[in-house]
Amino acid sequence: MMILAFPDYLSQAQRLAARLDAPLAEVVLHHFPDGESLIRLPPSLPEHVIVCRSLNQPNDKLIELLLCATTSRELGAKRLTLVAPYLSYMRQDIANQPGEAVSQRIVGKLLADWFDDVLTVDPHLHRISSLTQAIPIKNAISLTAADQIGIFLKQQFNHALLLGPDSESEQWVKAIAGNIGFAYAIADKNRLGDKQVEMSLPDRDFSSQPVVIIDDIASTGRTLAKAAGLLQAQGCQDIYAVVTHALFCDDAYAHILDAGVKTIWSTDSIDHPTSCIKLDALLADAIKAIT
Repeated sequence: MMILAFPDYLSQAQRLAARLDAPLAEVVLHHFPDGESLIRLPPSLPEHVIVCRSLNQPNDKLIELLLCATTSRELGAKRLTLVAPYLSYMRQDIANQPGEAVSQRIVGKLLADWFDDVLTVDPHLHRISSLTQAIPIKNAISLTAADQIGIFLKQQFNHALLLGPDSESEQWVKAIAGNIGFAYAIADKNRLGDKQVEMSLPDRDFSSQPVVIIDDIASTGRTLAKAAGLLQAQGCQDIYAVVTHALFCDDAYAHILDAGVKTIWSTDSIDHPTSCIKLDALLADAIKAIT
């Protein structure tokens, strides 16, 4: 096999290649002044090619992924595996208004057409139970960073309270807490818009120990900031946050810190100064299981 790594995911792909003892080639990527992309791959490829790229800021990346997958087939690849720890366009799983595109189904079908395997981490799924419902191939694999996050938190704290910001996070936060022996609580959240959320905390003491807010994605940062403000109002001064995917759009990172969060940690699904929880072992084990 060979790993093809896009420049924005190069260091993570290098760690993955080392674990798999596989050669790695960097995709040469050029953007023309009018916004079009040019990619260049090695002139000859083995039968199994693993393409590594997280799909944050997805619109350009999806076109470049199409160019890469099609060209890889032309250059000899018979099996294409996509490693995309952050997988975009998963939130829109129904048409909320007549005429809306259901992007999860559309983009999922595209990826199924281009790749034989798709591996991702903690995708933003709501009303479906399996990633194969969004990406209709046998090896559409949804991994979780829960174990990696739990190990990391155990290294940071002797004990802390883990807070999930909404009911969707409960199963995940409960699993992390159970694995490392920490207590947990779940807030109640209602999203009113892209940057507006209502939230309430359960009735318990939040002032006597550090609290770590855990979420899958930090995009606008308003959810984490709202939770931090409520915790401060309850007398908590030691507030931290962990996210799987550090999107941090616009002022999100500063907004979270300004709200009272002391430190934010994230996985390396996306390059960011907070991305200190490595996923290469998780991804390597999943690849070995299907090859």
